[in-house]
Amino acid sequence: MAMATDIDLHLGRRLRRRRRLLGLTQQQLATQVGIRFQQIQKYECGANRISAARLWQLSEALETPVSYFYDGLTEALERSETAGGAGGEMFSRKETLDLIQAYYQLGERPRRRLLDLAKSLHSEGDAVA
Repeated sequence: MAMATDIDLHLGRRLRRRRRLLGLTQQQLATQVGIRFQQIQKYECGANRISAARLWQLSEALETPVSYFYDGLTEALERSETAGGAGGEMFSRKETLDLIQAYYQLGERPRRRLLDLAKSLHSEGDAVA
């Protein structure tokens, strides 16, 4: 299962990169493919798997071949295996997915503030240790 999660994460990262490169918001892309922007969020963070049909629609909307989403996948999977695959396991936990979903339900400003808080807590933990 960890391998599928790693693939979902890779596809989501590639989706986000292409969308941003074209200057599209999640809402604009979602409208083009006939879904809600929350679904784009879930695809981009790897919480939801992208079906073959949806990947085709996204590639059309983003004016790129489907193969674009798989570029670098082999290398990414090899890096994940070398690192012990802990990252994929972390993203498959319900707690992590719940946190990600709650995060994206916040407005942009509260999200930034929460991210800043989390980073500061991490920094404080490094200083104490």
